[in-house]
Amino acid sequence: MSQQSVKEAIQQTATAVEADASARKVKYQATMQWEGDVRCTAKVRDFETMTIDEPAAFGGGDTAMSPADVVLVALGTCQEIMYAALASAMDIQLDECKVDVTADLDLKGLMGMDDDVPPGLLAMDYHVYLKSPASDEELKKLIDVVERQCPLLDTLTRGIEVNGKVNINDRVEYVGAGSYLDQRGGKASHELRTNMAYKP
Repeated sequence: MSQQSVKEAIQQTATAVEADASARKVKYQATMQWEGDVRCTAKVRDFETMTIDEPAAFGGGDTAMSPADVVLVALGTCQEIMYAALASAMDIQLDECKVDVTADLDLKGLMGMDDDVPPGLLAMDYHVYLKSPASDEELKKLIDVVERQCPLLDTLTRGIEVNGKVNINDRVEYVGAGSYLDQRGGKASHELRTNMAYKP
């Protein structure tokens, strides 16, 4: 698909949203299944099933990306897609777009060994490489628009409501403690964390 066809597709979508308010709402859905050890599969629409695994240090076979890897990939590819789409909409020729993403994780938090350390990623850094014959001024405008409108960047930096529930043996639904995280600190209470290093 060329930049022109991308532009036309975006314009058609924008026209549809303006004409019909219900067209603005999009629902995403994915279904995951644990396959044993720490390996899982993910199914989205009619695409080929995706495997998720962990490195050997986490009990995995290192046969596929980890969930943390997928988060980095989601941010990087969302950036690239927005650069492609918005460059097309702004009539800016884009010859190349590459994104590197890194993230930091403290294992003490993940393993429940330190209550003051979050279990999730602590920080993410991304570096975008653009090649284009457009002027620096045009490209800076493009960068500013992408930074404002990239959905995954917004999701990760704004923070959204995440609701979860667990079905137990097909008969009981339980809302876990993770759904009641401390809104000030973003972490569950000490009593609800399990130290994976504990040996009875």
